Parts: sequence; structure tokens; C-alpha cells
Amino acid sequence: MRDRTFIIPEFGPLAGMRIIDSGSLIAMPFAATMLADFGAEVIHIERPGVGDTLRLMAPFATVNGKKVSTAWAQDARNKLSMTLELNLRHEEVKEIFYGLIKEADVFMENMVWLEKLGIYDEELLKVNPKLVIVHVSGLGHKEFGGVPSVCNRASYDMIGQAFSGWLYLQGDPDRDPSVSKPYTNDFVSAFAVLFGTLSAYINVQKTGRGQVVDVAQFEAMAQYMCGTYTSYTMAGKISERSGNASPAFQPYNIFKSKDGFLVALGAFGPGVYKRFIQGVGFDLDYFNYEDCSSGIEAVASPKGRELNRKVIEWCASLTAAEIERKMEEARVPCAVLNTAKSAFENEHFKSRNDWITYEDQTVETEITAFGIAPKMSETPGKVWRGAPKLGQDTENILKTILGYDDAKISSLREKGLI
Repeated sequence: MRDRTFIIPEFGPLAGMRIIDSGSLIAMPFAATMLADFGAEVIHIERPGVGDTLRLMAPFATVNGKKVSTAWAQDARNKLSMTLELNLRHEEVKEIFYGLIKEADVFMENMVWLEKLGIYDEELLKVNPKLVIVHVSGLGHKEFGGVPSVCNRASYDMIGQAFSGWLYLQGDPDRDPSVSKPYTNDFVSAFAVLFGTLSAYINVQKTGRGQVVDVAQFEAMAQYMCGTYTSYTMAGKISERSGNASPAFQPYNIFKSKDGFLVALGAFGPGVYKRFIQGVGFDLDYFNYEDCSSGIEAVASPKGRELNRKVIEWCASLTAAEIERKMEEARVPCAVLNTAKSAFENEHFKSRNDWITYEDQTVETEITAFGIAPKMSETPGKVWRGAPKLGQDTENILKTILGYDDAKISSLREKGLI
């Protein structure tokens, strides 16, 4: 399977795939981590003495006197860390980078302003015509369209949420919008990066031709907007914030139990609605679907509001566990809102092996983190190593992949290039 020399162990469906990534925070590096979880060899290029900004993101954990970002410990595992002053105007750096590109399947980045580093798509495709180049930015690259000055803007997760229209819909109608946590647009964008990367990679296997993939975070978020845009284009309706409750059907909200827990409970469509009404012992003839849950008018009607009051009272009369059990029996979607603590202690998480241990390379001890998803029957992913120390693999990469000797590596280090 692997006709090149690889550093990582062979496992998973993506064994034999090599990715060079550069950048930080969060979308592009997290996409690379997910690929690494399923066997791709990911070489994460970080700036010497600086590293990925995710390393500096609070909160931190201190173990054995060593401090590490908990986000870094979770989301940077399975990668190789290479320190390189990625400016191709240094001939030694250009030689290293092009050497890696020749040996790679994918180059992905989120640095945005590549021209100042001397990195150009057309040159990379000359070096490796089968290369998949993935650009990740807030507002897209002008080569794929857009207002050039807007494409050139800096961006963060919150900016993508705002520009896409997503943020406007989050929260209660009588308050300012609430930013979706944690970094929803970044993680949504990571899945767009995954889809684009693997689609282009599959096409290379078919045609032998590489290409450029442009992921704009605002567009990745816009894809999650359901009928928001077509409500406007087809019906002239601008969707507004409605809080947790659905204005168009019920029950669909977060309710409080007798023992003080919050419970998410939803019943969409006449079938599930009927099961809910029967499951809680309400009169189905009186609280019928047409009158109470068939649309915005029904939910807002006097009888619809009466049903909502009764659901609130019913939840307040039972413990959270009792609500979950009754809804499970009625086959109505329901879940207590978990905290990190309650999720970690939950038997369902545990029985799916969602908590795994591996050695974090910074604190040099085993940590427990969320494991591999999705599950695969024949070629499962795994964590073979925790998140690396800055530059942990630089020498190994230069020697194993590019054939550099100690003297050449020492010279690069003395110049501050690695």
C-alpha cells in the first residue's frame, strides 16, 4: 500500500495518504486531525519558537509541573510537528518545502496571505501535478470570485457566523444574538475541508490531476442554514430569532425537571406528536395535532399555548431521569443537557468507547480525551500518539523523507529556519 517512506504506523482507511498542513486555529488543523485519526500522515508545519496559536488557548492543565492547552491536547493528536520558517524567499526553506510537496498528496493551509511567503498554487502544481491544495479562509479567495477587498479581510469563527447570517438567528428574540459555542463555524468549516479534500483526492486517483479547493468559512456555515435563504427568496420572509422553542411545532424546547435539570424534548410530525401526547397521558382528542402543532398558527393559538403550559407543568412534576425514561418508552426524542462531567460519567458514552487514554507529549503522561468518531467496522481509526511538542518531529522528517544529514540540519537550525 505504501510505496513511500512514512513515519507513522500504518492503520485506518487513509493509510498511505500524506498531508502537509500549515496554519493554526481551528478549522484547517482540526480537519487534518480527523484525517490523521483515520491513518493519514499529517505533517503540521509550525513557526519556530511560536507554533500553532491553539497551543496558547486557555483553559490549560498543569501536570507534573508542565502546562498544556486542553484544546491542543484534544485536537492536535496523531500529528507530526515540524518547525519551519515557511518563507520561500529563503532558498533552503524552498528546497525543504518543495521536497515535502513532492512527497505529499495534500497541502492545506489557513494563512490566507500566501503571496508574501512566495507560495503560489501554480508553482506547487508544477512541483507535484497530483497535489490537492486546500485553502481555508474566512471569506474565500478572490480567484474563486468575490469582492477582492472582502476576500482579503481577516476572520475568526464569530465573523463567519455573523457574515453567513447564522449568528442573527441564535438566541432569544428579545435579546442580542448569542455566538454559538465552542467555535461552531470553525468546526463546521473543518467538515467542509474534509469533504473538499477527500473529493479532490478521490479525483486524483481517477484522473491523476490535482486541483485547488477553496473553503470559505462563511459559505460552510451558510450551508447549514436550512430554508433560511429560500424562505426569503420564495416567500419574502426574513427569519428571526425564536429562542430554543420551535414556533412551528411542539413540544420542541428545553424544559426544567422537578430535580432542577434541563431536558431537551422534541416531537416533530403527527406520528411522534401522537406518541408524546399518549406517553404523557394527555387527551389526544382535545390536544390534537391539527389544533396544537401543525404550524405557526396552531402553536400560537390558545389551545397551543395551553398545551405548552401543560408540558412545562408535566416536566416540572418529574425528575429528569423519569422524563427520559417515559420518553424512551414512548419513542419520543429526549435528552438531559449534559455537562462535561455528566457526559464523562454517562454509560452510553462509556459503552461506545468514546473516552480513550493516550500519552500527551507535552506533559509526558496519559490523559483521557474524547475518542474516535465515526466508528468503522473494518478500518477503524485510532490514536497512536498524543499532541506533539513544538518541533518534536523536525529532524525525523528531514532525515526520513528528505534524506538530510546532521550537518545540514544543524546549519538550518543555526540560521533559525527550523
